[in-house]
Amino acid sequence: MVDEHGDDERTDRLGVRRAAGADRGALAPNGGAHAASSLPDSLNIRVDLPPAPRREAPAEEVAVSLDDLTVDPGAAAAAPSTRSVDVVASGGAYRGAGARRDGSPYSALLASDARRERATGETTTTSVAVADSAGEPAALPEAPEPSESLTADRLIDLNRTTRPAPQGTLNRLLYEASFHLVNLGDSAKVRAHKAMNERIGKRFDGGARFVPVLTRKGGVGKTTITTLLGMALADARDDRIIAIDANPDRGTLAERVDRQTRETVRDVVAKASSIGGYTDFSTFVSRDETRLDILASDTDPLLSEAFDDNDYNVVAGLAARYYSIVLTDCGTGIVHSVMRATLQRADSIVIVSGGSVDEARLASETLTWLEANGFGELVRNAVVAINLATQGTHLVKVDEIEAHFASRVREIVRIPYDPQLAAGSVVHWKALRQVTRDAARDLAALVVEGLPADRGR
Repeated sequence: MVDEHGDDERTDRLGVRRAAGADRGALAPNGGAHAASSLPDSLNIRVDLPPAPRREAPAEEVAVSLDDLTVDPGAAAAAPSTRSVDVVASGGAYRGAGARRDGSPYSALLASDARRERATGETTTTSVAVADSAGEPAALPEAPEPSESLTADRLIDLNRTTRPAPQGTLNRLLYEASFHLVNLGDSAKVRAHKAMNERIGKRFDGGARFVPVLTRKGGVGKTTITTLLGMALADARDDRIIAIDANPDRGTLAERVDRQTRETVRDVVAKASSIGGYTDFSTFVSRDETRLDILASDTDPLLSEAFDDNDYNVVAGLAARYYSIVLTDCGTGIVHSVMRATLQRADSIVIVSGGSVDEARLASETLTWLEANGFGELVRNAVVAINLATQGTHLVKVDEIEAHFASRVREIVRIPYDPQLAAGSVVHWKALRQVTRDAARDLAALVVEGLPADRGR
């Protein structure tokens, strides 16, 4: 560069102007103090340095480090919650909610475990607490399973050797003809029968269940319905069922089975203090082929008239100790003293109606009386049994009777005519027609479904 005086100058990399031909690193000719005056007022110096080496953190440090998270102050007020997630580490895979794969410390920790597992050949399960999002409730732990859940159907692996032989004529014939190689299982009829047994066999906790059978009119088959219901329950269940004849006007319930004792409800009341167990109580009842126990009423009308609500409570209290279901044949009428004690203990009721006009009307009036006297809940949970063996049934539209009761009670069941029932004598369960047994089992299932499964008393 040539300045205004004609001198040749140049500027080096540091921005210092030097005279042409001047030696690098040499000061101006004047030297000394005059050298400082030859420098510019400011200098711009740029130094290019090589990039610093990036530090690589070891895997052990990454495994225990925490991610940098952005905290929202608005969400800090939310209550923290956690939930446990089982994480199975196998071959470096993360199996948990969402199956996430990311660079979180959990992934690094699991990856380290996976490498160790591949070396040792073991698989471990790790429980990791994962915070739920703010505002979402933590999932509650599942309740422990009761011992009743360990059923044979659940635990036994069915195969050719453990699967039971099928029931049903054709299925069993094929099973035997194939030398037990072909097992089609039970027939549809058998499966339906077992399903009904499961409905009737519902388990109860918390004491006995009381089911009165009642109506305002006599002669509609109330005692017969009580007998059929008790037999159907006792045949399908494995606990004890009893039917008590609480008719204050000499009931006939005990005459429906082969009577094995002459003891009655009056004897139970008189000897209540000496009854210390089921063995003692069983001496007062008669038992039929289905294991239904029946406690008879007094045969002397003068004595039976004295059977009141206090006596019934004594008998019912003893029966509740040894039986799961207590049926009560309430006798004719609904205004005698025993009726209120019976209804106060009732968990469900069965109303019996005949197939004639006046019988259906009186059964409906029974429901009205119950509602008017504070038993509306029993009415809504009631089952009406229509006895088709009464006179005039073939002249009446039974569908219309059903439609009427369907608006007032929970269920309706038709009990068909059966010659054995019409005889009014001892009833043998296996001698009844199949359609009669099916109707009685249907009634039993509907009654059981209306009973509380768990109730303290």
